[in-house]
Amino acid sequence: MNTKYTTLHSITFFALLSGLIFLNSCREEEVENEGLPLPVTSLQETSAAKNFEYIGSIEGVESVEIRPQVDGILEEIYVDEGEFVKKGQPLFKINSQPYMEDYKNAIANVNLEKAKLEKAQSDVERLQPLIDNEVISEVRMKSVKADYQVALSSLQQAQAQAANMRINLDFTTIKAPVNGFMGRIPKSIGNVVKQTDSEPLTNLSNVNDIYVYFSMSESDYLYFERAKNDTLSNRVNDEVKLVLADGSIYENSGQIDANSGQIDRTTGSIMLRAKFNNPDTLLRSGNTGKILMEEIYPSAILIPQSATTFIQDKKFVFILDENNLAQRREIITKGRSGDNYIVDAKSLSPDDRIVLSGIDKLASGIKVKPIQRGQLTSSL
Repeated sequence: MNTKYTTLHSITFFALLSGLIFLNSCREEEVENEGLPLPVTSLQETSAAKNFEYIGSIEGVESVEIRPQVDGILEEIYVDEGEFVKKGQPLFKINSQPYMEDYKNAIANVNLEKAKLEKAQSDVERLQPLIDNEVISEVRMKSVKADYQVALSSLQQAQAQAANMRINLDFTTIKAPVNGFMGRIPKSIGNVVKQTDSEPLTNLSNVNDIYVYFSMSESDYLYFERAKNDTLSNRVNDEVKLVLADGSIYENSGQIDANSGQIDRTTGSIMLRAKFNNPDTLLRSGNTGKILMEEIYPSAILIPQSATTFIQDKKFVFILDENNLAQRREIITKGRSGDNYIVDAKSLSPDDRIVLSGIDKLASGIKVKPIQRGQLTSSL
């Protein structure tokens, strides 16, 4: 009895299993006939921008090395590192006593030469009547007048020397030549500073506007120069952007206002300069960033990078024909715009349908069931 029951149970199980397999195979055949469900999109023309990035260094429009014009002991430091100072504001004080004594000595020499000149002038005036009355010869008068010219020249020399001493005395107070932010101050009070020091006392930067210096290859330079006069629809954006060290894009756009005028033979590149407004002084001299230049495409065909596959150095996408059969097609790209490729119009056309993902499952001739991306999970 148990044997018959077991046999009947086995027959029933295998019958049900065969039925499930049959139903599943029918479903797979149905799915296969409909095609492989994959996300598909129709291409459209849209505006796009191709980016070019160049590493740059940032400097204030006025960046000045503050160096001593006279030698001496540093007595006072009136400002601190990083402080904003105005033009003419005192920054440092060098011991002025030696230069004050030199100036006093020069003034004394001026007074001495003035006295000599007055004496020479007096001699000329005293002898002139004698010359007129022919009491003495004209040779004597010429000698006296020569002495007067010597005294006059000596006075002028003494005055120039005194002016020079005054300049040196004024140099003992070092003032800001421009508005700007103080840099690092390597010297401290009591150090001897000299005109020949290799390191400046500090650097002063006016960063209300900043320059970004960057270099590009000769080929890129020629490309952009030609694009200025290009009659095609593509154009290079007149404004450039600045990508900061943290990856953010600076809020103010800039303009390229100068270049070095010649190609560096050793590197094959040319140096350019872009100017940016910096009203909040966020950017400082010494910062780094990237210059972002854009080539504008008013009408471009974009495809996601994830929709492409590579065979050696060539790019391919899968397009669908009118029967939803996949066909592999080679594409030529002009560059990238964000996460998309800008495709040459000879490779793809508007309204072409391409497979967006799952391309590792495809080969030419496989039928695809086009679905919306959001429906992919539920369909599978």
